[in-house]
Amino acid sequence: MSIHLLMSAGRGPQECAWALAWLLRRLEADATRQNLETHRVQTVPGDRPGTYRSVLVQIAGAGADAFAASWSGTLCWRAPSPYRTDNGRKNWYVIAQPCQVDTPRTTFTEADVDIVACRTGGPGGQHRNKASTAVRATHRPSGIVVVVDTERQFSLNRRIAIQLLRQRIEHGDEEAGHAVATARWRIHDELVRGNPTRVERPEASGSNLPSPAP
Repeated sequence: MSIHLLMSAGRGPQECAWALAWLLRRLEADATRQNLETHRVQTVPGDRPGTYRSVLVQIAGAGADAFAASWSGTLCWRAPSPYRTDNGRKNWYVIAQPCQVDTPRTTFTEADVDIVACRTGGPGGQHRNKASTAVRATHRPSGIVVVVDTERQFSLNRRIAIQLLRQRIEHGDEEAGHAVATARWRIHDELVRGNPTRVERPEASGSNLPSPAP
């Protein structure tokens, strides 16, 4: 199985993008130790070389869910700024949250549509009311129903009904995709500084480390 984890420096200073790069390396090393595979699906670079404003990571393997949970929430990289020596701050925060990347697309086929001839009332002349030329079409997988009575021929109404169902399903897929993208980008603004769920530090060899390589 696999899961996607979005790591973001939010609107923090350049040190947060530097911290994200180091936390990403720690996550990848931790995943390797647990026999999990990681893949950087998407990266947004920071202002400094080797830093990231955000990274979308795919984690695959047994236990990927639990692993992602252990790296979710507010993450803290505790080290002095490599860019401002007069800055006494040592805590740099990053947000990491599992997210959905793709939405399943609905495969439309006419075999999934139930067509029923029906009569409809209202204006349109005696022929329209006497003949069962209207169409009630139901897409079984989604439950979407359309009724078409604009034409006097059943075959034409059936064709229009099929087209309407196809359009509504495609529109629904597009809206679902937009909702997933919106939810993913909201994570960037969910960063809460303080009370981190995980704190990482540089190795004992030094604390004022340069930016890691990509």
